[in-house]
Amino acid sequence: MTLHVLAIIGALGCADSLITSPARFWANWLVWTLMLVSAGLGSLFLIAIEHLTGARWSIPLRRTAERVASLLVPGSLALLATLVGIPVLFPWAQPGWPENPLQAGKTAWLNIPFFTARAAACAALWIGSWKVLAGGSLELDRTRDPKLHARIQRFSPLFLAIFALTVTVTAFDWISSLEPEWYSDVLGVYLFAGVFLSGLSAVSLAAVSLKKEGRLQGVRFDHLYNLGGFLFAFVVFWSYIAFAQYMLMWYAHMPEEIFWYKDRVEGAWGAATLGLALIHFIIPFFGLVTRGSKGDPNRLAWVSVLVLVSHYADLCWLVFPSLKLSPRFSWPEASAALLFLSISLLWVKRAMTQGEDMPIGDPDFKEGLAFHL
Repeated sequence: MTLHVLAIIGALGCADSLITSPARFWANWLVWTLMLVSAGLGSLFLIAIEHLTGARWSIPLRRTAERVASLLVPGSLALLATLVGIPVLFPWAQPGWPENPLQAGKTAWLNIPFFTARAAACAALWIGSWKVLAGGSLELDRTRDPKLHARIQRFSPLFLAIFALTVTVTAFDWISSLEPEWYSDVLGVYLFAGVFLSGLSAVSLAAVSLKKEGRLQGVRFDHLYNLGGFLFAFVVFWSYIAFAQYMLMWYAHMPEEIFWYKDRVEGAWGAATLGLALIHFIIPFFGLVTRGSKGDPNRLAWVSVLVLVSHYADLCWLVFPSLKLSPRFSWPEASAALLFLSISLLWVKRAMTQGEDMPIGDPDFKEGLAFHL
C-alpha cells in the first residue's frame, strides 16, 4: 500500500512540474525511462549471453534475471509516452531548424515520423525478445520440451544483434540528438556499458533479496561471485569507455565535439563530473576488488545500489546539460523518482510471483545448481 501512495504522490508532483517547468519534467521523464529500459535490457542481455555460451553457473539465477527483464514492458511504454515531449526536448523538432548545412545533413534521420517509427520498432523488438526468452523459459518449466529449449538458444544470438542495433539507435536518438550538432562514434558502446551494468546490478540486488528470504535454495557464494565478477569487470569497462571518449575528443579538439564536454567540465557540472567518476568507478572498484567481496551478499547489494544510483547520475549528466538545466535535485527530480521507483518496485514485486523462483525446466538446471569454482 505504501508504494501505491508514493506512486500517487510522485504522479501529482510530475503533473505539477509538467505545468510549471516542462523542460525539466521531460528531462526527468527521459532519464527515468532510460533507467527502466537499462535495467530490463541489461538483464535480457545477460540471459542471452548465458544461453549463447552455454553457461551453467547462471542457470539458478536466470529466472531472477527474467523477472527483472520484465521492466522492459513499462520502460517501453514510458519511451513511447516520451514521444509527446519531442518538441520540448529536441532542437531539430522546433521551428527554424535546420539553421546550417551541418544540421541540414541530418534531417533525413532527425524528423518526427522516422524518429517515432524507430522508437516504436525498438519497443516492439524489446518486448518481443523478452516474450521469447523469458516467456519461453516459463513454458519450458511446464512442458520440459527440448525443442523449446533449442529455440530459445537459437534466438539468443539474434537477440544480441537486436540488442546492439537498438542500444546504438537509442544512444543516437534519445541522447546525442538532444544536441544534434554533436556526434560520437563511442556513444553506443558507452550506453551499452551503462545498460549492462544497470542490468547486472538490478539482478544482483534481486538475487540477494530473494536469497535472504530463503527463496533461492542452493544458490551459494560461487554463483554470486560470478555476478560480482561481471559487475566488477564492467565497472572498469564503463570507466575505460568514458575516458576514451573524453580523451579522443580532447586530443582532436574539434569545435563540433568539444562544446559538448565544455558544458560538462565547467561550472556546476564540473563538480558533478568529478563526483560521477567517484561513485561510478572508484568506490565500486575498490568495493569489489577482493575475491571475498564479489560473492558477499551484503557487499554485492550495496555496490549494486551504488551502481544503479551512479547510472542515474550518468544519465542526468548526459541529458540535463544539453537542455541547459542545472545539476540540482529538487521537487521535479524527487517526484519523478517517487513515481518511477514505486512503479518499478510494484512491477518487479508482481513479477517475482510468476512461476518458480528458478528455471527447473532447463535440462542443465541440476548441473547449474551444483556449480562450484
